[in-house]
Amino acid sequence: MNITQLQKTIERFFAAGTGAVGDQAAMAAFLQLRAALERGEVRAASPDPASPSGWRVNAWVKQGILLGFRLGVLEEFPAASHSAPSLSFTASGLSFVDKNTYPIRHFGADDGVRLVPGGSSVRSGAYVARGVVCMPPMYINAGAWVDEGTMVDSHALVGSCAQIGKRVHLSAAAQIGGVLEPVNASPVIIEDDVLVGGNCGIYEGAIVRKGAVVAAGTILTRGTPVFDLVNGEILRATAELPLIIPENAVVVPGSRAIGKGKGHKNSQEWGLSLYAPVIVKYRDEKTDLSTMLEELLR
Repeated sequence: MNITQLQKTIERFFAAGTGAVGDQAAMAAFLQLRAALERGEVRAASPDPASPSGWRVNAWVKQGILLGFRLGVLEEFPAASHSAPSLSFTASGLSFVDKNTYPIRHFGADDGVRLVPGGSSVRSGAYVARGVVCMPPMYINAGAWVDEGTMVDSHALVGSCAQIGKRVHLSAAAQIGGVLEPVNASPVIIEDDVLVGGNCGIYEGAIVRKGAVVAAGTILTRGTPVFDLVNGEILRATAELPLIIPENAVVVPGSRAIGKGKGHKNSQEWGLSLYAPVIVKYRDEKTDLSTMLEELLR
C-alpha cells in the first residue's frame, strides 16, 4: 500500500486499542511502517517551512510506533539466534528480552553505516543514513532519524523519534531526548552541521538550528531560558513553540544570580545562582577551524 493508505490503516488500528492485538493485518501494517522508517521514507517529524518552528510532527507515525509495542510480545533473543527475518535478529554474544516487534537492526556493508564493535545497538524502526559513524557504546531508539555523515559518539543516546540532521557530531555521553507520547508532541530536533559537546542534554522538544555549537555540559529543556549576549535577548519556549537555538549560535553553560529570597546575591543567607545556558557568539571561521577534526575522523 502507498503512504497515504498506510497512514489511514495505522490510524484505524491505533484507534482500535487492544482490539488490534492478534490481528495479522495490523501486524502487516506495522511491519510496513517499520520498514519505511528504516528506509527513510517516513519520519516522525518533517521539515515544514509553513510551520512556525519549521517542523511538522507526523502524529500517525508515532501512533504506528506505539502500535508496534502494543502488538509485540516479549521474546527471548538468545545469543546467535535468528527467528523470522521480519521480526528479529540478534548479534552474536547478546542475550536479551524485548518486544518481538523491535529487535536490534542488522547492518551490512552495503548500508554504508560504520557500526564500530563494542556494545552499540540500533533498534528496528530507526533510520540511519549512509556515512553515519556509531562509536561504542551508543544507542539509537525506534523512530529516530539520523542523517548522512553524522557521528554518534560513545555513550550517546538518540531517543525515540528524535531527528538528527546531516554532518552532526553527538559527542561522548550526549543525551538527545525522545518523545512518543503525546503523539502530537515534537521530538528534539538537531539540524544539519550542529556540534553537540560531551555530556550535553537536549530534551523536551528543543530545536537546535543549523550550524550551532552546543558546548560540553550544556543542558537545554523547555523550561530553560537561554541568554543571548550577542543580541541582548532571552530565548524561551512558548505555548506554541519549543525552545529554539538560533542558527550558528555558540551556547555554553553559565549561571545567573537569584533575584529574591534567601538565594539573592546580596542576601546574608545563601547567595545562590542558577544554571543558565548562554549564547556567547555566533559561529565564524575560527569556530569552524576548531571542528575540522570531524572530517579527519570520518
